[in-house]
Amino acid sequence: MSPPRITVLGECVADAFVDPVSRSGELALRVLPGGGPANTAVSLARLGTPARFLARLSDDVFGRLFRAHLEASGVDLASAVRAAEPSTLAVAELDERGQAAFSFHAQNTADWQWTAGELAGVDLSENVCLHTGSLALVREPGAAVVEDFLAEAAPRATISIDPNVRPLLVDLGVYRARLAHWCGLADVLRLSEDDLELLLPGTPPEEACDRWHAAGARLVVITRGENGVLASLDGERVRLPAVPTDVVDTVGAGDSFTAGLLHHLGTRGLLGGRLPDLRLDDVAEACLFGTRVAALTCAVPGPNPPWGHQLTPLSSADHA
Repeated sequence: MSPPRITVLGECVADAFVDPVSRSGELALRVLPGGGPANTAVSLARLGTPARFLARLSDDVFGRLFRAHLEASGVDLASAVRAAEPSTLAVAELDERGQAAFSFHAQNTADWQWTAGELAGVDLSENVCLHTGSLALVREPGAAVVEDFLAEAAPRATISIDPNVRPLLVDLGVYRARLAHWCGLADVLRLSEDDLELLLPGTPPEEACDRWHAAGARLVVITRGENGVLASLDGERVRLPAVPTDVVDTVGAGDSFTAGLLHHLGTRGLLGGRLPDLRLDDVAEACLFGTRVAALTCAVPGPNPPWGHQLTPLSSADHA
């Protein structure tokens, strides 16, 4: 079955990695196109899902980099906005495990300036899923516009949200205050173990899932790095292992996992509306596929998800 179209809304970020071979007296940076929603759109398109990206793209040097990267991956940018503001920059330092610590340069940049008029003409009639999250959902002045767009789309499309908590840019209180509302809009809530600890410190993941189900989210998926995945569908749960890989860095791994999850569900006709036909076995298969996509992303530098031909079909051993 051919995958139906998925729309992703959110930011592009220039990920600048500190070059470890920088000479004394200078700092060399290697810049790659990133940003959580952009990474997810790229990963979806590379897997074979028709992916449309709603973004505000600057015409500066980074914006041109974003456009080239997205278009080369097959992402539909027909509805992207040409923005007058500059692009967002994030400088990343990697630790010995390949985990990135970011510092952001995001004041008054293009990604957060959404207006209702810019989204008013977007047609979602042939779209089965709308995915968003990260900073576009919490940075004003555009965040309220994005929430209204989600509320309008929710009766017709599956809504997927990844909070991707960034406390350096947005106070944790903002995320905590809005999360229940997002769950009321979302059919799929995907977040990391680190996000869970920031949002609900010390809360067992099962208890967190139950809270978010009660607030409205049908499917909650918590990715736990090398410890795998916990998925909860209306309170029924499954734990799945991570795929072993030689980690170069983990940048974009969660975004590519989400893309793998949505791509797998879409190819099986399970996206659209409030996921009425979804079963726990379907969730487990989709999460297994997502972990394989994430593992391949971790095996290369930066947010560079795999293409569909790089993934072999699931075997019976993958279901054990």
